[in-house]
Amino acid sequence: MASKEKAEAERLKRQDEDVKRALEQTGGKALKPAEAAREEAARPPHTKRRHKLWIGTYLLALAALAALHYAVRLKFFDFADAYRPTALRAAEAAMAVVLVLAAARLVDALLIDPLSDAASRYNLHRVLRFAAGTTIMLIAVSVIFANWYTAAVSFGVLSLVVGLAVQTPFTSLLGWVYILVRAPYRVGDRIRIDDATGDVIDVGYLDTTLWEFGGQYLSTDHPSGRVIRFPNSHVLSNAVYNYSWPLFPYIWNEITFQVAYNSDLEFVAETMREVAEAEIGETMRERIRTYRELLAQTPVDELQVREHPSVVFRVNQNTWIDATVRYLVEPREAGRVKTRLIQQMLRRLNAEPDRVGFPKDNMR
Repeated sequence: MASKEKAEAERLKRQDEDVKRALEQTGGKALKPAEAAREEAARPPHTKRRHKLWIGTYLLALAALAALHYAVRLKFFDFADAYRPTALRAAEAAMAVVLVLAAARLVDALLIDPLSDAASRYNLHRVLRFAAGTTIMLIAVSVIFANWYTAAVSFGVLSLVVGLAVQTPFTSLLGWVYILVRAPYRVGDRIRIDDATGDVIDVGYLDTTLWEFGGQYLSTDHPSGRVIRFPNSHVLSNAVYNYSWPLFPYIWNEITFQVAYNSDLEFVAETMREVAEAEIGETMRERIRTYRELLAQTPVDELQVREHPSVVFRVNQNTWIDATVRYLVEPREAGRVKTRLIQQMLRRLNAEPDRVGFPKDNMR
């Protein structure tokens, strides 16, 4: 029982972080300094100790490599004169790599780990690893090609040859940076981009992976079992529909019944509204009220968010009245909630055949 409560507390904490980030993106109030200080104080101390241990290790390795470089320069190893230039370059490259790793660890400890948003920490960690890896690769190239001029010319000629081939991967890398900075979607979000619809399960350097729902063979929101992978460059040229916006992670859904003109429309509306209201529950209504208060702090403060289901009627061309109830639901629960609501509404409406007339037999 304690583990369930702890998991729920962690989920609510992540939800609060998502809401704070969404508010900052829409121009709302950022995290207060006092709250940030409390979260920093609550951060586990072993993280800081780990950073100090790694930085100390890098400094010791740097000192050892500097001593080795000094010994090679003083010709302490006279038996290996032929390899001295190579050994010096290797020692210098190793020192440069250690410096890059130490600088990355320092940036991690001072700038990234103190951030309150877990998603921002994760994304910046990936950017830092990418930058450090690229720098280390350049250092390795400098060791392999001692003559930088020759290396630069060779690289220039090679760039002309493969320029067109790497154009799409490079654009996808820019798309990955855009995804990290602007966050049109993150891992766990339910999105639609171009013809792909699904839950984001991975955002790589070059592509994004979705766990598809619905799709070609299903008419519901049930997972299809297929995986969709598309280049990150798509996000730069296509609209992204995100169904999991942290500030308001719900969607409107509808259920429509056809009833006769002589039905008791007031009874039909009241019944459909009561069933949907019972399904939504007070918890969701409280959340909707909270999100409405948060929206008031943003440029979209005039957006109307109804916390109760509503019923509308329309004249159908087949001589029936369309009774439609609209309600809020979490995207991943839309199919299951709709099934429960249809069953409950039909049970209550069919119990009053004198007040509700449905299409039947050859008249439907």
